[in-house]
Amino acid sequence: MTPLPRDQFPAVNRWAYLNHAGICPLPTSSVEAMHRQAVEVSLDGEFTYAAHSAAIERARASAATLMGVPSRDVAFVKNTSTGLGFVANGLDWSPGDRVVIPDFEFPSTLYPWLALADRGVVVDRVRGGLTTEAFAEAIAAGPPPKLVVTSWVQFGHGRQVDLAALSRVCRDAGALFCVDVIQGLGVIPARLEEWGVDFAMADGHKWLLGPQGCGVLYVRESCLDLLRPLEPGWNSVVHREDWDNLDYVPDDSARRLEGGMPNVAGIVALGTSIDLLLSAGIEEIWSHVDGLCERVRDGFAEIGATVLSERAIGHRSGIVSVRVGGLPIPLLAERLKARGIACSARSGGLRISPHGYNTEDEIDRLIVAVREISA
Repeated sequence: MTPLPRDQFPAVNRWAYLNHAGICPLPTSSVEAMHRQAVEVSLDGEFTYAAHSAAIERARASAATLMGVPSRDVAFVKNTSTGLGFVANGLDWSPGDRVVIPDFEFPSTLYPWLALADRGVVVDRVRGGLTTEAFAEAIAAGPPPKLVVTSWVQFGHGRQVDLAALSRVCRDAGALFCVDVIQGLGVIPARLEEWGVDFAMADGHKWLLGPQGCGVLYVRESCLDLLRPLEPGWNSVVHREDWDNLDYVPDDSARRLEGGMPNVAGIVALGTSIDLLLSAGIEEIWSHVDGLCERVRDGFAEIGATVLSERAIGHRSGIVSVRVGGLPIPLLAERLKARGIACSARSGGLRISPHGYNTEDEIDRLIVAVREISA
């Protein structure tokens, strides 16, 4: 038995799909929810608005539960980059303000801060890994930073950052704390408010099992007024359906960042996927995925591969990266694709990222295939 029902994932009939750090296959229930919303609008147009608005709020509550934050602190965004941009361009910057960020990050997590160079913002890189100590050293190497930014889980080799410990370092330095959680949210239990995260964002198309182009943004209530809304619209204000009231009074929740008409179909589908995760239990999903990743580590070690991912408790994730002798990694990934096995080539390794519906048999099939291809 798997914690997520395999019959929700038609992809299993075609693939051993082990690439959730890339783009996930959608569960059937989410596809049906998206289709149902579209059909309802095709039949009744504006008269579906009230019911769909209520569905959006249910999805917001589900997302908040998954993140471990209050519902009022969650906004829906297009993607992770949009959420990062709301923080980068919404904060009030002065020349000389520092941002501290790991040296090796996904481009979208780095670019918003580099783009602030024309405003005099200084970006300093964390060297020597993603340990709390390395962050503390980088933070202490200059003036107190305005903001510390990191991915929760590094996209290439999957090292998990200790957010609670790093948050304490940020607080001691007087810095705000912003986290890209796209590679952890949906597979690793999250308690973002408790851990002291100020801003967090994730698109839905990886571990959340949602559609592409629909994500979530968390803004701690005490930090909401620090962000200038970048796309104010009718949906941003406290009197959002009083069309004749032209006073600009931003909503007192993170909803003020949502602007105009939301992506209803995407949000409804994302909410359905999150409900599927919650019904299975994130603790149960994480235990299952962690076990599969341990099987990946052990199986590849047995065939002489090098495991690039750190698998220490507290730092491991749903990503395992391995280096295999013989074929170049991109070619190996293509050969696996031809055998119906989905992985990816990232950061010099074969990146394997199972979810809660994958099985030990699929892991074993992958290992056998790599051994045969590399022989």
